[in-house]
Amino acid sequence: MSLPRSVLVVGSGGREHALVDALRASPAAPRLHCAPGNPGIAAVATCVPIAADDVAGLVAYAQRERIEFVVVGPEVPLALGLVDALTQAGIPAYGPKADGARLEASKIYTKELLFKYGIPTAPAQFFAEADAAIAYVRSRPAPIVVKADGLAAGKGVVVALSRDEAVEAVRALLALPGQSKILVEDCLVGEETSLLVVVSGRDYVILPTSQDHKRIGEGDTGPNTGGMGAYSPADAVTPALLARIDREIVRPSVDGIAAEGIDFRGTLFIGLMLTESGPQVLEYNTRFGDPETQVVLPRIETDVLALLWSAAIGQLAQVTLRVRPEHALCVVIAAKGYPGGYAKGDPIVLPSALPTSVNILHAGTARNAAGQLVTNGGRVLGITALAPTLLHAAADAYVVCDTIECATKYFRRDIGARALHRI
Repeated sequence: MSLPRSVLVVGSGGREHALVDALRASPAAPRLHCAPGNPGIAAVATCVPIAADDVAGLVAYAQRERIEFVVVGPEVPLALGLVDALTQAGIPAYGPKADGARLEASKIYTKELLFKYGIPTAPAQFFAEADAAIAYVRSRPAPIVVKADGLAAGKGVVVALSRDEAVEAVRALLALPGQSKILVEDCLVGEETSLLVVVSGRDYVILPTSQDHKRIGEGDTGPNTGGMGAYSPADAVTPALLARIDREIVRPSVDGIAAEGIDFRGTLFIGLMLTESGPQVLEYNTRFGDPETQVVLPRIETDVLALLWSAAIGQLAQVTLRVRPEHALCVVIAAKGYPGGYAKGDPIVLPSALPTSVNILHAGTARNAAGQLVTNGGRVLGITALAPTLLHAAADAYVVCDTIECATKYFRRDIGARALHRI
């Protein structure tokens, strides 16, 4: 298979830094570009100041620089039709077109698809008016999950522990800009895990399992975030359970999406709850998860460029996935105050040397006028370690977390704790 020699990665976060690192390891040694990128990515790729949602600007750049392949990281450009525009321009891309991206852009659309094809998921109702939603909330037992229908940067879900809290969530989510509908569903109980699936039509490859830590506080307390850390493999997903998930969820999902007339070529991120009655779908995303990508990609021995390229051009069946046996763990360093208000522009000093097992992935960073590395987002860095055991990976990652100097840094110290307790 002939691989592309020039690749553009779209996005600016830790997920995109992980993708750039994985693509850089390809034997094909492609020229790497990133738009808009970040200071960490700029050390290994050509970064250009084009926003991830500037569809016309990205297509024009790809044409001008003779980019042969585009890998789209975030959900917003996918929903805006970036892959549609690239395809029209004759540029292959990894990521679904707008019709496939709707599976993430509309939680109600996804829920209807799950119901239609009998894929296990929680009972739910959809609402456009607060009064009707509140009446439904009053009729359901707590806890109750309230979700904004549209994209909300990972913060459009509230797990309300009481009916009163759910009522507040209904009003708050319907008041968000661009949100006209909400979904209210029963709360599934169990252990949550994430599954990343590379899809090309009806062909697919399940990537190594991982588990994210969504809540801001240790012990899984406080509000949801975009993700405070992850580890892989997820020990709760045994080989037998993974086979069941494949049979009951992955295959029906891929077939159902295809049956809807969607030629999906990209990552189907399936959020799962492992309940007593079996695995159930919490949500679909249509791109690599963040921070799941930071722990999944380092464990893939197969050439990641060949994997993504083959999916984009409809030849995924030709690629065999090989996985490294090591464990990976990522700790997200966030700005104090996240996911609420937080300061930007605080200096960051990174260690001059790192253990060979540890990589620092930039997410919300920038350079100030003096060229100093500073905070520029809620989630600032991802400290990822790859080691023979999860315990070793956790130890290596936290040593580096403690050596990073930043006055406003915050991170959880219990990433992977549930799995570590089971060892």
